[in-house]
Order: sequence, then structure tokens, then C-alpha cells
Amino acid sequence: MHPEPIIISVLPKPAINQLKEITMPLNFNGKSTADQVLEGIDLTGRRILVTGVASGIGLETARSLVAKGAHVVGTVRSLEKAGAAVDVLRGAATGGSGSFIFIEIDLASLKSVRATAEKLSATKQSFSAVIANAGVMATPHSLTEDGFETQFATNHLGHFALITEIAPLIEENGRVVVLSSQVHRVADVDLVDPNFEHQDYDAFVAYGRSKTANALFAVAFDRRHRERGIRATSVMPGNSLTDLPRNFSEEQLQGLFATVGKAREEAGLPPAELKTVAQAAATPVWAAILADGDEIGGHYLEDCAVAPVNDLDSPFADGVRSYALDVDTAEALWQKSEALVRSA
Repeated sequence: MHPEPIIISVLPKPAINQLKEITMPLNFNGKSTADQVLEGIDLTGRRILVTGVASGIGLETARSLVAKGAHVVGTVRSLEKAGAAVDVLRGAATGGSGSFIFIEIDLASLKSVRATAEKLSATKQSFSAVIANAGVMATPHSLTEDGFETQFATNHLGHFALITEIAPLIEENGRVVVLSSQVHRVADVDLVDPNFEHQDYDAFVAYGRSKTANALFAVAFDRRHRERGIRATSVMPGNSLTDLPRNFSEEQLQGLFATVGKAREEAGLPPAELKTVAQAAATPVWAAILADGDEIGGHYLEDCAVAPVNDLDSPFADGVRSYALDVDTAEALWQKSEALVRSA
């Protein structure tokens, strides 16, 4: 049984309706950090929802936004375990106009997601951007309380239910940024058997399907909301050492790195480079704050740019597989997701 979401406020600031003009960006790349992307920018008055801010890329994303004056509404699975994140964000807010609150939410529970969406809607406070960052990776086979495969439920369905419910709160010309992954290249979505009921479970395939679903959700959301100037995009933040692969042993993690290196070498690609967490947060921040909506809407981004379509068979190549941007599949996934959410 999941507790009703709790909202705690840390360093609240008065609402500011007048948004300060944002300086147009310079060119950024895979080495850029979130702080470099936001250099010289004042986000005072901007309210931004970021999921999964307890650690990793989500925390760094939230920190960089708060440091520039934004009010960040950050979700965590457990307020009790978010103490370190509170300290980081409090430090970022000190002396400036930035502020933040935490909301406890379990994205694997539609009951929890609905309760949180209702609380956010009840405030009638709008968001200039939503960054869907939270996720799990390569979990052992399990079903959520709603009966859905855990990775598909957490990474896709939870965000789908939350963002579609609070869509009226997103301001005109706002942004929705959904974090995908290079691992989307492993597998397209399976709309017939999303819970692996009729096939052997593969944790990495399940993760890949959920990350493809993230990209397709952005495609469909963008098509539905672009008339209000709201643009949605998916992002490959870059591989970095966070606690996301918590289900891997050190030996398994090193084995994965070796597999990636060998696959890229066989495909004639340069060695993969790990990003720092600060670099991994750059593209989500760039997409949410600086990028031109018409250029990124419905696309997949990496290294602060629209990624090229690359249907090379290698699951560890750069770029986006065409199936992750397919409009018909995106619409079919939307319909399937609506049906699954209604049934739970």
C-alpha cells in the first residue's frame, strides 16, 4: 500500500510572473555541462518539474536549474532517502532566487501517480517545462501491483499517466523532455506482449523496449500539443556512472563496458566515452530551456543536438533507430498506454 504523496517545501520563494529574457545559446556538444549550458541565464520565475531528483542525472539537472533561479518541483520515491539531495539543492539555492520542493511518488504505482497528479493539478500552478528523468534499469523480472512489467511500468507508463494528467498545467510554448537511452537500439516496443507473458524475459531487452517507449511517447505528445507551442522531445543524456545500474554487480558492469567496446569496434566506431554526471545533465537542460522547439519537437536528441537516424544493427551505435520515431507506432503505443492505465 502506497502512502499519499507528501509535499515538503524547502526555501520557498514568492511567485514571479515576469520572466527574464533568455540569452540565445552558443553551440554545445557532448563535453558541455549543465552549468555551461545555463551560463549567463536567469531562470527566476520558471517552475519546472523534474522526476527522479534523489541522485544522478536528475539531481544534477535540478541543481543546475535551481542555481539559476528556477523553482524546481522534484519527485523522489522516498523522502526519507532524499536527505543528501536536499543538502545539494539547498546549497544551490543559497543566495539566489532559486527554490525547490520534493514530492514523494512511486512511478511503478498508478495509484501513487494519480494521487500526485491530483495534488499538482489542485495547486493550479503551471510548469514551463517537465523533465521525465526517473527510471530503473535491467531489473529482475517482476510485475507491479497493477500487473505490468516493472521497467515498462516505471519508465514509460508512470510518466505517461503523470504527464498526460498534468498536461493542462504546462504553459504555452513549454517543453516536455523525456529521457530515453542508447539502449533503445536493443528493441522496439512490443504492444502485443508488453509484460513478457508469452516469451522469455530478458532484462536488457525489457529496458530497451521501455526506452523506445519513452521516445515514442515524446513523438505522440508533441503531435498532440504543438498547437499550444508545447514541444516534446526525447533525450539520450549520455552514459555516466550513476546508481541506475544498481542491479549489476561490479563484474557485470565491467562486462557490459567490454561488450559495448567490442561492439563499437566491430562496427568501425570510435570507443565509447563515459560522461560525467554534469555532462549527462546538459542535453536535458538544453532541451528544456534553450533549444528551438521547432527544431527539437518530436525528435531524439544527444550531445545537445538532434541525433541522426541510424539504423545500423549495432545496439551500441550512436543516433536513433527509425522505429523510435515512427509516428504510427507512437500513436499505437499511446492508445495501448491509455487502455492499460484505464484498466489498472
